[in-house]
Amino acid sequence: MDTTERARLIRAGDRRALARAITVVESARPDHRAEALALLDALRQGPQALRIGLSGTPGVGKSTFIEAFGLMLTGQGLKVAVLAVDPSSARSGGSILGDKTRMERLSRDPLAFIRPSPSQSQLGGVARRTREAVALCEAAGFDVVLIETVGVGQSETVVAELSDLFLLLLAPAGGDELQGVKRGIMEMADLILVNKADGELKPAAMRTVADYAGALHLLRRRPQDPAGFPKALPVSALEAEGLAQAWADMQSLVAWRKEQGHWTRARAAQARHWFEAEVREGLLAALSREPQKGLMASLGNRVAIGDLSPEAAAAEMLRLLGRPPSA
Repeated sequence: MDTTERARLIRAGDRRALARAITVVESARPDHRAEALALLDALRQGPQALRIGLSGTPGVGKSTFIEAFGLMLTGQGLKVAVLAVDPSSARSGGSILGDKTRMERLSRDPLAFIRPSPSQSQLGGVARRTREAVALCEAAGFDVVLIETVGVGQSETVVAELSDLFLLLLAPAGGDELQGVKRGIMEMADLILVNKADGELKPAAMRTVADYAGALHLLRRRPQDPAGFPKALPVSALEAEGLAQAWADMQSLVAWRKEQGHWTRARAAQARHWFEAEVREGLLAALSREPQKGLMASLGNRVAIGDLSPEAAAAEMLRLLGRPPSA
């Protein structure tokens, strides 16, 4: 199938064509990479979806929340894509990819599309080609793209570089958990949603919301936030409580950012970020090929036996490549 026909099918909302296209962009094969670049270029001018990044502590119920939230959105007639990044094995590179099993009802919804992807040891909680998968979902006409990261941590802040809104999902707990969440990810969050605010856990959830609301007031005010944001809210994915309020707050925040020009500026900054990231990845890949690979191995051996310091070896490698080290 040629690029023009594949682009036409994706724009027409063909699920099979979309799934195959995501497989191509995730592939490391050189011929697939060339095919992916041609397809992405053909689909470059298209509709924009609302990109929502989501991270959370282990066991917080991310999949349960995404299913309940996604079903609420599809119930309103919106098309929802879920890109769920599963952690890969450091030994085999394999991944369980069980999100379709955990989101059984949403996976059967005709307005929803769920695509699990292995992280392949990529840092930042997202797979390397997640941004390109998002672009394909936008081209396919999805209104909302939910990007679920591997888990909460300092590196998960990279998901903010490919989303319009960043949600941090937390479980009810005492003040101790507040110490365990990194400040970096707190500063990135647009909404902190305390899940499991139901049954016996509801009082604890409300206390946790108050704790985080207080913590958010201590953080530096961001120019992309109107009054009252970022904020903490209680939700119950199990009972579908608080989801409508969270969605209303998301829409309000998006509308304000678009009106103030923050949306356009953020999208432009993200595009530049991923351009620079792709250049860095390309340079690292070039170092794994000859003759650079041989130079790296030779200098690495000298570092290993103590003949050269790592810094001096790096400076020598850059000199041999014709790139003097920066100050």
